[in-house]
Order: sequence, then C-alpha cells, then structure tokens
Amino acid sequence: MVTNSNFNFTKNSIITLELPFSEHIEELRQRIFLIFGIILLLTCFSFIEVKNLVKILELPINNVKFFQISPGEYFISTIKISFYTGLFFSSPFIIGQLILFLLPGLTKKETKIILPLLLSSLILFGLGLAFSYYTLIPAALNFFLNYSEEVLEPFWSFDQYFEFILVLFYSTGLAFQIPILQILLGLLNIVSPKQMLGAWRYIILVSTVLGAILTPSTDPLTQLLLSLAILLLYFTGLGILFLITN
Repeated sequence: MVTNSNFNFTKNSIITLELPFSEHIEELRQRIFLIFGIILLLTCFSFIEVKNLVKILELPINNVKFFQISPGEYFISTIKISFYTGLFFSSPFIIGQLILFLLPGLTKKETKIILPLLLSSLILFGLGLAFSYYTLIPAALNFFLNYSEEVLEPFWSFDQYFEFILVLFYSTGLAFQIPILQILLGLLNIVSPKQMLGAWRYIILVSTVLGAILTPSTDPLTQLLLSLAILLLYFTGLGILFLITN
C-alpha cells in the first residue's frame, strides 16, 4: 500500500508539472494566432489604401516615370507593399504580445532590463526607416538620376524600385539595432564598455564594410551616410552602456 501511495503521489506530481507547461504552450499558440490575425487585418486594410501608400513611396524621387514589365507586376508589388506595411504597423502589437508572454517568467531585475530594450528596439527600427526614407533613399536615387541624366531617360520598373527601397528600409532598420546589441553584450558581461571603446579603429573599418554591404546601391554617398550613421549609433550605445554600468 505504501508503494502504491508513493507511486500515485509521484504520478500526480508529474501531471501537476505537465499542466502548467501545456497551458504555457496553449497561451503561446493563442498569442501567435492573434498576431497573425492582426497582421492579416492590417495587411488587408493597407491593400485597400495601397494607392496612397504607392504615392508615399514615390515621394522621395521626382521626374521619374514608372512602368510595369508584365501585366501582373504592379498587382504583385501592391500585395508586397500591403504585407510589409501591415507587418510594420503590427510590430507594436507583436512586441506587446511578446512582453505579456514573457512577463510572468521574468524577475523584477530582468523586467527592468528587457522591457526597455524591447521598446527601444522598436523605436530605433522606426528611426531607421525614417532615416532611410528622408536621407538615404533620396541621396541614392538622385545620385543615379544625376549620373545618367544626359544619356538616359528615367523610366524605372516599379517592382524593382520597390525592391530597392525595401532592402534599404530594412537594412537601415537592422543597422539601428546596434545600440541594443551593445547593451545586451555589456550587461551579459560578454564584452565590457572599455573593450568596445578600445576597438574604435576596427569599428570604423566594420562600419565602412557594413555601409557597403547593407546599401543595395553602389553609390559612395549612400554608403558614406549609412557608415556615419552606424558609427554614431555605436558610440551612442557605448555612452548609454557606460551610464548603465557605472
């Protein structure tokens, strides 16, 4: 009888431990479905207003006529624009769902670190898109226009134009995550702030290489602007890390 009692106690303990895990998975599944639902809803709304979005995307450049190579090119492009717009505007909701999912398992100290980093990451990504839209894209497109204005008429494929600015948007948004990465490395004691400061010569080289890799264009002005932005972000993140750790 003692053995059966012990067995039943162990069995019940296992079941008790499994239930919170299954509820945890169920909560994750519900939040993922909710996220996909919001993305789909915002994508559909963006598709309804896609003509206005196209006009916004065409604003950085003037005196250019767009064309489509195939009958369905513009339609496919508008679907892409709608999806990426829906994804962008749903990102605050996605971050919120991530916070709500992680919050119960975090300590107060971890909450004070992770929540500001997640929000800062979202803000920096938005700033990266704004920097790309108002600075990098006009600089790159005007360079190409001025370079070829005496030889060629500016007729561009809209799909290729959209792909160009999309790559520039997201590469710049990712580059603006550098301070977040620095702070994480510093708080996890992987790299100290003094080591980051001591590597400034290598950072100049890396920023130049990243500026060349992340920009889809080959013009030196856009690469230089992005490289300078990466340097500024690096030293900004380093300054914030010094303030946090000291």
